[in-house]
Amino acid sequence: QVHLVESGGGFVQPGGSLKLSCAASGRTLNALSMAWFRQAPGKEREFVATIQWRGDTTAYAISVLGRFTISRDNTKNTCDLQMNSLKPEDTAVYTCAAVANNSTNTYNRADQYNYWGQGTQVTVSS
Repeated sequence: QVHLVESGGGFVQPGGSLKLSCAASGRTLNALSMAWFRQAPGKEREFVATIQWRGDTTAYAISVLGRFTISRDNTKNTCDLQMNSLKPEDTAVYTCAAVANNSTNTYNRADQYNYWGQGTQVTVSS
């Protein structure tokens, strides 16, 4: 079993930056793909970014490509999402997810993940 806890959300003005962190417990992050999803009010949950367990393969949603960076530290059991150049449309609850995956494939669908955190609110507004 993997327990995920997010932190780092908050309020930021357009163009600003935030760094989200996901701390895992229950087992190490080795052989786990990690991802961030987000859900805005009235919208479906959408994929943001994912990173393979070795940290050498990442994938991003087109809407965040070039602005967000996902990273992980398997020694600390953490996965971070650095968000730069934030826009009002980035406002959402951001949730960390994990799944056992030692393949080279990246997963970008919510139904492919079986461990989820509670989420952290990110609000981008002037």
